[in-house]
Amino acid sequence: MKNTYRKILLVPTLVLALTACSDSSSEKDEMDDMNQENMDMESGSEENMDMNHSGSGKVPENLKVEENPTFEVGSQAIIEADHMEGMKGAEATIVLAVDTTAYTVSYTPTTGGEKVTNHKWVIHEEVEDSGDEPLEAGTEVILNADHMDGMDGTKADIDSAEQTTVYMIDYTSTTSGEEVTNHKWVTESELSAK
Repeated sequence: MKNTYRKILLVPTLVLALTACSDSSSEKDEMDDMNQENMDMESGSEENMDMNHSGSGKVPENLKVEENPTFEVGSQAIIEADHMEGMKGAEATIVLAVDTTAYTVSYTPTTGGEKVTNHKWVIHEEVEDSGDEPLEAGTEVILNADHMDGMDGTKADIDSAEQTTVYMIDYTSTTSGEEVTNHKWVTESELSAK
């Protein structure tokens, strides 16, 4: 009788112990999942903070508006550039067309972090004390552009220069569905007719 009584007491105790172990294991799994989601969100936020996909539309005062651009203001074009995810293949609406020199630049952000190399594009009018003549590759300059966090006011090296028409555009990201407005800049060769 004593053995039967002990077995009756032992079974609920074992069930209770196993349930507790199961619950804490389940809770641990849930916590791990939550931590991973938080890490994913943080890294996504950092990525999104780096590039200012949309701009204010504010441009330097001394821009030379292109009088006869290939893609007229208000028209649509297909983006062939892949400066950032979701750009290539998107339909762009032309906001502004400018005749200028477009530069690829390399710089270290004022906010810290790794050096950015061959950033496309900074235009001549966004370079401090740029003068009237296009600058050559290898020239060290100060940027007056805020396309990316830590860009404005930093020293940069010009990697290449291209005399072209550049466009400010609006588009919808093909990957996130995000509406991007006043994006600076894409060159004429980075757009194709719709």
